[in-house]
Order: sequence, then structure tokens, then C-alpha cells
Amino acid sequence: MQTSRWNWLSWLALVVAACAIALLGLSGPSYRLGWVSLGTALRQMLAWGAFAGIGAGVLALLALALNGRRGSGSGRIAALLALAVGLGSAYVPWQWQKAAQAVPPIHDITTDTITPPLYVEAAAERREQQAPNSLDYSAEVAAKQRAGYPDLGPAFLAAAPDDAYRAALALVRDRGWVVVADDAAGRRIEATDTTYWFGFKDDIAIRVSAVADGSSRVDLRSVSRVGRSDVGTNARRIRAFLADLHQ
Repeated sequence: MQTSRWNWLSWLALVVAACAIALLGLSGPSYRLGWVSLGTALRQMLAWGAFAGIGAGVLALLALALNGRRGSGSGRIAALLALAVGLGSAYVPWQWQKAAQAVPPIHDITTDTITPPLYVEAAAERREQQAPNSLDYSAEVAAKQRAGYPDLGPAFLAAAPDDAYRAALALVRDRGWVVVADDAAGRRIEATDTTYWFGFKDDIAIRVSAVADGSSRVDLRSVSRVGRSDVGTNARRIRAFLADLHQ
């Protein structure tokens, strides 16, 4: 049986799919290593990765349709692989955009929107590194957080304040966060967490205070150094930390 003259489409689809996955895979490390700007990584590499993924999927479907039974076995495998990789490459940025639209466009999250924990050492480090995002807390941010994350609030522990402080500090270290300030007298912790893929640095402030009955209240604040929206990262971090602290 004569091989289809459209067999080359399968391999073209696979090449385009490989370009798509490469753009997505390199977007985070390229920014983290300082090779490209954040705008290039997010708005160009991710966007073009998604477009290339869609293109690969379209080419793969065309190859499967045009080649039919006359397509080679290897060409059919290449088309199916290109289709899977292409759709996956398009799905990741789409899912990320969908997640960003589902949360308020803020990057400063706290369990206390009236008197949020303050930063001292982390503030100095952010000034030194000229972090784009400010640590100034506004009523507008507070209102957006209450609307978007109505469940976020402080943790109340039966433990004495000093014990709660030590438990919080141990949990910070267990999580691998970099401790910037460890003030046992003031029961105040400052730390920095780095996201896995893009290497975004977020600063965390933890405040442990005494309650009238001798128990403890633990408040957290998590602020991203760059980016208008954190895509829900800071809220997830706070929820996970307080859930573990309650255990």
C-alpha cells in the first residue's frame, strides 16, 4: 500500500508540540535564572507555548484525518503524541489563567485585615533588592481579600503563647522557609518562601499573641515581592500552615 503523501504532517505536528512544551518548560527556569524578564516569561513564553500547543493539536488532527489508513505506523504514533503534548501545553496556561481569574488580583494576604502583622527585617531586604511590590497595606486590599477569601482568619490554639510560638517556628523550619527574623521575646517570626517553578519569593510574617484565658492567637501575613496577582498562592500557603499548626 502506498504511503500517504501527508505523512510529513505528523512529524511537523510533533516538532511544533516539542516547541510548545519547551516554551512552557523553560519559562519558569529562564526567569528564575535571570535570563528573561517576568513579562517575557509570563506574557510571551507561556502565551506562545499555548498557541504552539493549539497549533500542534490542529496539525495532529489534520495528519490523522488526511493520512487515514495510508499513514505509516510511526507517523500515526507521532500524530497522537503531538496531539497529547499539544493539548497539554495549551491546557496549562489556560488553567493558570482560569485560576487567576477566580481569585482577587492581590498579592498581600493576611489573617488580620485590621492590624496585619508587620515586617521589619524583610522590609529592609525588599528595599535592598528593590522589590516592585510595596508592603503598605490598604483598605482596598483588605476589602478585596474579605470578598475573595472570606474564610481566612487567625488560628486560636489552646497552647500557651510561648509554646505556640515555638510550634510555629518549628513548622516554618520544617517547611524549608528561610527564617529572616526569630524574635522569641516579641513572639514574631519573619521568613521567606520561594515558589518551585518561577522562583518567586514571598515574605511571611507570623505574630503570636496571648488571649485573655492564657491561650494563643496566631496571625500570618504572606506578601509576594513581584506580580500584581499571586494566583491564590499566598492564601493557600496560609491555609496550609494554619491547618498543620492545629494538628
